[in-house]
Amino acid sequence: MDIIIVTGMSGAGKSCAIDCFEDLGYYCIDNLPPSLMQNVLTLIGQGKHELRHAVFVIDIRGGEFFDDLKNVLTELKSAGQRYKILFLDATDEVLLRRFNETRRAHPLAGQNSNLAGIEEERKRLLGIKEAADAVIDTSNMKTAALSGEIKKMFIPQEKDVFGIHLMSFGYKFGVPAEADMVFDMRFIPNPFYVPGLKELSGNDKAVRDYVMSAPESRFFMDSTVRLIEELIPNFSREGKYRINIAFGCTGGRHRSVTMAILFHEALAGSGRQLSLTHRDL
Repeated sequence: MDIIIVTGMSGAGKSCAIDCFEDLGYYCIDNLPPSLMQNVLTLIGQGKHELRHAVFVIDIRGGEFFDDLKNVLTELKSAGQRYKILFLDATDEVLLRRFNETRRAHPLAGQNSNLAGIEEERKRLLGIKEAADAVIDTSNMKTAALSGEIKKMFIPQEKDVFGIHLMSFGYKFGVPAEADMVFDMRFIPNPFYVPGLKELSGNDKAVRDYVMSAPESRFFMDSTVRLIEELIPNFSREGKYRINIAFGCTGGRHRSVTMAILFHEALAGSGRQLSLTHRDL
């Protein structure tokens, strides 16, 4: 298993980082005492489903448990376990502003000021920062930029982790709340009124052939596939790694099902993670 240990200054963006890793398919555990890491890895190894990537967020919130991290890392290395350390940092001024904006106290502040807590934390984390495989300064970063840096550092460039979920639905049952894009297929001639097709669905070739016999259907599909392909890199740049695309018709049986299936086929060669559901079929 490939392990990434995320640590760094409080307020530097570790919560955003773990959200990013989860979106990328990593198994993530936040604020784990380092001494329990080996136990967790053993449990994962005994599970029914193989997990290849895991992220552990370990930081000063663990109190005295955090001091075990150095010894635990030595044990992992001796056991041949691969891991990388990602350290998130920011300037004292930025960290202080973030704590003030959220009205939260620094974990090490105690009866002192947040600035005193930040200074103490920086001293205690100096060794782990020097041992880190990657250090990201988030002082001037938005969440999308941090996600982009993480993806660039830890995800093989040849692997496209962008996910596309395609779904069909019927308008008479309501528009799916989870849809990012909704396309209305009711401009296409309806197979419902064609003898022999009413009782079939878009899963049947005869219905798909009828739907795609309309010039407007072919125009819509060619244009929209190109549109989606052009937009995906922009979604990734903004830190979004999955979109839900819904195709609707009156009952969610013929036209919408046809388009969802054909779009799934058209995008299958892209190497992206695809899924397909027919909500009302």
